[in-house]
This record gives sequence, C-alpha cells and structure tokens, in this order.
Amino acid sequence: MKYKISIALALLALPAFAGATEQAWRFRVYLDDKEIGYHEFRVREEDGLRRLETEANFEYKLLFLTLYEYAHENTEIWQGDCLAKIDSYTDANGDPYALKGARAEDRFVLEGTEGSAELPACVMSFAYWNPAFLEQDRLLNSQNGQFVDVEVGAPERVDLEVRGSTLPALRYRLEAEDLGIELYYSENDEWLALEADAAGGRKLRYELI
Repeated sequence: MKYKISIALALLALPAFAGATEQAWRFRVYLDDKEIGYHEFRVREEDGLRRLETEANFEYKLLFLTLYEYAHENTEIWQGDCLAKIDSYTDANGDPYALKGARAEDRFVLEGTEGSAELPACVMSFAYWNPAFLEQDRLLNSQNGQFVDVEVGAPERVDLEVRGSTLPALRYRLEAEDLGIELYYSENDEWLALEADAAGGRKLRYELI
C-alpha cells in the first residue's frame, strides 16, 4: 500500500516546465498503404528534467466496418536517461490498460491493470525519441507495464524519404518477444520514421509530418 501512495503523490507533483524548450514529432500512421491515424510526441526540458507527453489514435476500417481501434495517452518524466514517473492509459480495441509508476528509493514501482511490479531504479521505456534507448537490453512497455528483453541490431545506412526529400539515415532493427520494429534516425540522431511488423505479414508505418 505504501508504494501506491508514493506513486500517487509523485504523479500529482509532475512539474509544469514553464518556459521550457520543446521538441515535437507528429507522425501519420499507415497500415501498409492505408492511413489509419496519428501518433504525436512532445518533449519539454528544463533543469535536467524532461517531460514526455504522447497521444496516439488509430482506426482501421473496411468499407463501413471498423475492424480495429486504438487510443493511447502517456505522460513520462525523465531524469537523464532514467524514467522517474509514468502515467498512461490505453484502449486497445476495447481492452483497457492503465499504468502508473514512480521511482521510490532504490527501485521503480509500477501499479497497473495487469498487476504490480518492482523494477531496477533506472529503467527506460520504448523512448523512440531518445536514441540512448537503443543501448538497453530491457525496456518497459508503457501500455501494459511488462519489462521485456530486447535485442537491437547494428545500424544500416539507407536513404529515406522524409517530408518529400530523400535523406541519408541509419536504420536499426529491434526485436522484443513477438515484436519487430525498424527505427530510422538521421546522422544527427534525429528520429525520422518507424516501421513495425503487424499481423498477417502487414506493416505499420510512421511517416513524419
């Protein structure tokens, strides 16, 4: 019970970051060649802390029939490359997930729809916006709270079309259980695109707006 109380108090104290610098990424999301929604990330930084706010909304229709809907909202506070707090809610085609967590002493404590957990004090989520996450061998799933093993392959140089221009990019392949993701970054470590394996041999694609 004491961990639930400490998490609630920590989340109430999320900083406002007045006057902070901000970065933003907004992606159109496609399933193969069909646009199904968007995913937006905003990071504000001040005094060594970073606040991530992310929102995703997908809807896949066939003619007039909705086959899949997904909505996700997440707020994270970071101290350096360590997650300090998380508060997320997800509706995955009618299945709800809620997750709250905060660093407490020498651990990171989670409470969520799928139960509670205590993780190491310094953990990272799938922080695509921060290339440092590619150096991790375990990552926190911000939807269900699972702390999963991951493998990241060596980068491959490719050409990538971004906003109508062809740019040199580095492509990384990330594997986690049944998840396969390809991430694209500029030579200056700017996140440019994402592709993920989907059911039925399909591909989920993020294109930067």
